[in-house]
Amino acid sequence: QVQLVESGGGSVQAGGSLVLSCAAFGYTYSVDYMGWFRQAPGKEREGVASIDVGGAGTYYADSVKGRFTISQDNAKNTLYLQMSSLKPEDTAMYYCAASSLRASRFRRLAPEAYNYWGQGTQVTVSS
Repeated sequence: QVQLVESGGGSVQAGGSLVLSCAAFGYTYSVDYMGWFRQAPGKEREGVASIDVGGAGTYYADSVKGRFTISQDNAKNTLYLQMSSLKPEDTAMYYCAASSLRASRFRRLAPEAYNYWGQGTQVTVSS
């Protein structure tokens, strides 16, 4: 089992920045890739960014390319999401996810490609 704990959410004005963190505990050696997802009220959960453990590959949703950066500190078993130029439409609950499912890289932003989830952290962007 892998446990994930997110932190760093909050409220910010449009154009501002936030950094989300996700600490991983447990059998982290089994994890092949990790990602960030978000879900706004009344909408489906969507993939934001994903990274291969070891950093060989990163993947981003078109809506966040050039504004968000996913990174990891393997020594600390921590995943990060740096968010800049935030927009009101970025408002959502953000979830950290990890996977030992070995899904294709073409599916790294699909929720079904992940089997471990954090509890979420709220990000609110005001105009």
